[in-house]
Amino acid sequence: MRLLVLETPDALKEYVGKEIGVSEWMVVAQERINQFAEATEDRQWIHVNPERAKKESPFRGTIAHGFLTLSLISRLAKDVLRISSGTRLTINYGLNRVRFPSPVREGARIRARFSLLSFQDRGEALEAVLGSSVECEGNDKPCCVAEWIVRYYK
Repeated sequence: MRLLVLETPDALKEYVGKEIGVSEWMVVAQERINQFAEATEDRQWIHVNPERAKKESPFRGTIAHGFLTLSLISRLAKDVLRISSGTRLTINYGLNRVRFPSPVREGARIRARFSLLSFQDRGEALEAVLGSSVECEGNDKPCCVAEWIVRYYK
């Protein structure tokens, strides 16, 4: 897994339609799930009660919140892409189509695969739409698929 380092955001346009890279593996531990539950006040038992989840859940254990998995995309992207200069501000502009095809079980390892779907000059900013597919080790289906919009302000 290699880090793609680009001098400026403009250099991204060469990667439209191509895979940029794949992140390192990351463990989604119960502690992280609990912290997310506290931060969002989403304390549903399927996420935070291992004993009950082991008995009653179809997954036989706790699972990460879908939104936790989604929020880790920006962290996983740091393993894949770095822009060295040419931008004063980089923001998460939003998301297009988001799906959670399979759960992330507590203790699972995830990684993300990124491709550049489009790149446009919006005047005040350069906009990249990244296709991101979060994989869970050992699963056939991804656990999260999203189009992530990032803006680089000049």
